Amino acid sequence: MEKVFENDVEKPDEGFRCRDLLTEKELISFLRIPEVSKAADYHNVVENLKRMHGLPRVHICGKPLYPVEAIRKWIEGKTIFEK
Repeated sequence: MEKVFENDVEKPDEGFRCRDLLTEKELISFLRIPEVSKAADYHNVVENLKRMHGLPRVHICGKPLYPVEAIRKWIEGKTIFEK
């Protein structure tokens, strides 16, 4: 870890990725949006999921991040079981 400030706050190395929080790009891949959507802009699909379907997210420094566990629970809640 590299020091950022004198008060021991550190930023992750470049190769570090938090597996519990997804960026929008990672979310698009996680939900396999390119495989199921014909939309030209996948960002619009994510915005629709947030507005119309309550896609869970947190905002850190003004940027939305998507908690993997909350996304999994959200998917479970949206799952339809047909007879």
